[in-house]
Amino acid sequence: MAITRPYKRTVRQLVDGSYQRNGNGTYVRHVEYAQSPQHYLRAFQIVQKDLIELFDYVEPADANRLCYSHRILELHARCCFEIEANCAAILRENGYSRAGDWTMRDYRKINASHRMSSYEVKLPVWSGTQDTFKPFEKWAGNEQLPWYQAYNRVKHSRHAHFTDANLGNLVEAACALAAIFSAQFINEDGLPDHLVAESSRSDGLGAAPRCGRKPIMLLGLFCDRNARDARWRGSGAAAAHRAPHLTAVDR
Repeated sequence: MAITRPYKRTVRQLVDGSYQRNGNGTYVRHVEYAQSPQHYLRAFQIVQKDLIELFDYVEPADANRLCYSHRILELHARCCFEIEANCAAILRENGYSRAGDWTMRDYRKINASHRMSSYEVKLPVWSGTQDTFKPFEKWAGNEQLPWYQAYNRVKHSRHAHFTDANLGNLVEAACALAAIFSAQFINEDGLPDHLVAESSRSDGLGAAPRCGRKPIMLLGLFCDRNARDARWRGSGAAAAHRAPHLTAVDR
């Protein structure tokens, strides 16, 4: 379909294969690119801080993936809240509308525009061989996300499903939140009041959103073979590829 307007909160590869070379990634800081990004970024920063604190008590390791607790439950739920909020913001700010409450059936539509199923997140602090996560991988087949289903089970019947509030599901959700931020804001550190991420790598791996200066995640970005030289229509913004319309994926 013809592209007639810019797509907001949507990062895409530039025609030279980069994401922000020569300053061309600064369109994510344009005032029209996202509504109140600092509102979402502040909530994410607090989640990151609390996750780092949790790692002081529960070692991030293969052996502890099934460790569960009320603290893990709380943080897992907050990650899922923030993922829902970001998905809703992407859809809403790009003109999507549907009567009634939106669910993951709606949020899954952003996979067509943001390629969430292609993201990989690696935790350098993880001990063991299971240190790389693909939190949205199931969306490639229009399937449900196991870590999000676990959150729903605990929400509706904590007594029966308390063991689903475990470290493995929490880290999957935290990685999902890191990926969805990078899919919206690349690794810009110039957004209002907050550091989203930074990287000096040129191989497609960048440091994920941080708390302070301590990186805890690395993101593997997808390669978009259909990158275009399409320009943001707001004043003073740079070249960036824009994705297919968000209603392209069937409910």
